[in-house]
Amino acid sequence: MDHKKNANIISRSMGEGALFSFVLLLVILYMMYTYGFMRPFESWSYGLQTASVVLLPIGLGVGFGFFQSFRVKRRLERMRETLLLWEKGNLTLSMPPLGEDELGRLAEQLNVIGGKWENQVTTLQRLSTNNAQLAEQARLTAIVEERQRLARELHDAVSQQLFAISMTATAVGRTLEKDFDKAQRQIALIEEMAAVAQSEMRALLLHLRPVYLDGKGLEQGIRELIKELKVKVPIDILFEMDSGIQLVKGVENHLFRIVQEAISNTLRHAKAEKLEIRIHRRGDTVRMTIRDDGIGFEMDDYKQTSYGLSNMQERITETGGFIQFITAPGKGTRIEITVPLLSEDKGI
Repeated sequence: MDHKKNANIISRSMGEGALFSFVLLLVILYMMYTYGFMRPFESWSYGLQTASVVLLPIGLGVGFGFFQSFRVKRRLERMRETLLLWEKGNLTLSMPPLGEDELGRLAEQLNVIGGKWENQVTTLQRLSTNNAQLAEQARLTAIVEERQRLARELHDAVSQQLFAISMTATAVGRTLEKDFDKAQRQIALIEEMAAVAQSEMRALLLHLRPVYLDGKGLEQGIRELIKELKVKVPIDILFEMDSGIQLVKGVENHLFRIVQEAISNTLRHAKAEKLEIRIHRRGDTVRMTIRDDGIGFEMDDYKQTSYGLSNMQERITETGGFIQFITAPGKGTRIEITVPLLSEDKGI
């Protein structure tokens, strides 16, 4: 695939300045020659002296182009750096003053847009908190339906597996003395069915985990989740979180759900031995990194069919943050999340 080479404003301006100076000099020399102020060269030395005079305005044009374009490029780079920080979620940084000309007025207009963007993020986070409260009310309403669903799954999956184990165990007692090889195959079948029943029960128990934090802080909720998983699942989980990070309830609930989804994906698909969860404050943002050493996957193929990844993306969008998935087959998976940390006086 062809890559378009980036143009350099400095080299372009220097070239334009040199070309303008050269053309202007030719026009002046032509006018002088036309009106008799300039005669043909009398000797080669005189011609070389004239050529050196020609090079002087060209050099001045190059220098003027460099000076002007360097000032413009430096101001544009400052503007670009601020826009990159805005893209990564750091909305509290204002566009630096860039003068009184068109670029300065453009920076002022971008500051206005940035302020509106920050207000929209504030509104999104406030809506996240309201949604969390509504979800809490809906959770109480859905408890009965969830219990009925779990009862059906217990009957359809685990109960049937246990019944099959019981019937096979009874058959083993009858065939043990008559056909020892057949009895061994039945015992192996019992072990396999017991493992399947255990997996089904573990999945049901994970579904019984609270969907939201239920009044607990983000750190406490994640630590309790990890403590429970370490007892049931053979995986090494490392968790780090900076102290003193204050997030609104809606944002905490979204991050907690993303952690649950990421752990679920790791346990079901990654075949990982180690999982790391790190939450740190970086200036006016909070950065969460979730990484495992599993088998990874092809991002383009998996993203189209994965409900979990799209769900994570939607949750981060509601917080005004940024999420990035980094993975490849055999390279593990890393999820990087950045959420703007807005102060309480914004009305959240």
